[in-house]
Amino acid sequence: MKTVACTLIALILGVLPALAQENAGFDRYFIDKTMRIDYFHIGDAEQEAVTIDRIYEYGTWAGSLKNLIDRLNYGAYYVKVYDTATQVLIYARGFDSYFKEYQTGEPAANGIARTFHETALIPFPKGSIVFALEKRGADGSMKEVFRAAIDPGDMDIIRNQGRDASVKIYQSLSSGDPHTKADVAIIAEGYTVAEEAKFKADLERFTGVFFKEEPCKSHKDHFNVCGVFKASQESGIDQPGHGSFKNTAVSATFNSMGSERYVLTEDNKALRDIAGHAPYDALYIMVNHHRYGGGGIYNFYCTFTSDNQWSEYLMVHEFGHSFFGLADEYYTSATAYDDFYPKGYEPSEPNITALLDPSNVKWKHLLSEGVPVPTLWEKEEYDTQDLAWQKKRRELNERIAELRRTGAPNAEAEAVEAEYNRLDREHTMKMHEYLSRCKRAGEVGAFEGAGYASTGLYRPMLNCIMFTKGTPQFCAVCRDAMARIIAWYAE
Repeated sequence: MKTVACTLIALILGVLPALAQENAGFDRYFIDKTMRIDYFHIGDAEQEAVTIDRIYEYGTWAGSLKNLIDRLNYGAYYVKVYDTATQVLIYARGFDSYFKEYQTGEPAANGIARTFHETALIPFPKGSIVFALEKRGADGSMKEVFRAAIDPGDMDIIRNQGRDASVKIYQSLSSGDPHTKADVAIIAEGYTVAEEAKFKADLERFTGVFFKEEPCKSHKDHFNVCGVFKASQESGIDQPGHGSFKNTAVSATFNSMGSERYVLTEDNKALRDIAGHAPYDALYIMVNHHRYGGGGIYNFYCTFTSDNQWSEYLMVHEFGHSFFGLADEYYTSATAYDDFYPKGYEPSEPNITALLDPSNVKWKHLLSEGVPVPTLWEKEEYDTQDLAWQKKRRELNERIAELRRTGAPNAEAEAVEAEYNRLDREHTMKMHEYLSRCKRAGEVGAFEGAGYASTGLYRPMLNCIMFTKGTPQFCAVCRDAMARIIAWYAE
């Protein structure tokens, strides 16, 4: 999902000169442990409130000891941590959240307030701190929405929480010191005791998938990957549209935000309790299911289903959101969002643009020679074909849900599912072929249609993992942005 110049960030921070912020050393302000701050995020489209739930002390800090101030300018929110005694900004981190996504939907617009549980992970402070949250406004600027004083010596902080003996850790890639690696934890969801071996096999398979393509392929030694297994009572996850509900480790569900393919969990506490058994910078939730589904929220978590024909794509695409801050580039399929990117300001994600300044497009250093900006492409024909499939796709999904919900014979439902998978595969390949024949295929420009909007937003190349499923690689602009993130963790 997000680049505005670093000078803007300096203005946002606005407490002390940037030089003082750069000199905020880890050893001066922190010890090598993790503080987990759980809080409730409450509100609707127009208002929000935050209140702290519980604070925990964990083991080793998984993040960098050098890069403490996040200057990427990605995410709708920023965690800011200030040293109380000096008011120096000592830690900052951008992120998105389920609450923010809820704010863009119809229920929130109608004034229905909801409560979401969220977590901020920070290095454990030596002294008293101010914990603050800032939110990005419609004009792109940040405004503080919450602050609270935290004393690391407070007796209410939960320390040395007992390990859950039922949780098991499987290391699928070990490259070294977590402080100089990107530490990825893959959480088992919907795997029963009897399916532990399947989880281990899936873990090894998808660890391999993650490093098939660039830039991760060339930077494999910059990652640690582990699986975190806690058995679910039942196999699979909730499918509300099918009338099916399961007792699982982190309560993930299809139909999140009203979208049949969107898989998320609102049980943040269960997720963080399980994940806390290993040091992590990023969380995957690997869902033991055959349906197409997933989701990714920047610096929050991502999900993907393990046994769909597009599972490898899902795994990589959703991590593009949650770890690398990339935006969705597609725009023809239905989403649960209304005006996710407000008009009139530049999205913060690195791979889409509102093109407010065509002469200074954010990826101008990668533009193909001689390519016009904006870049015309064969959009009308593409839209006609893809919108027709999206209509058929909805009809098939609604039919499958009806059959499952009403208890139709399993063979009948499976036949419709098989037809859906066949048609989906055929259409996807057809669209890949179409895009490969377009005049500007392989060039970097600014192609209209991105970020869930047919007009007004632009993507860098005609095709990319963030645009169509099944695409074998990220575009040049996404790879460039991803390499910067990897370097951040490796320092």
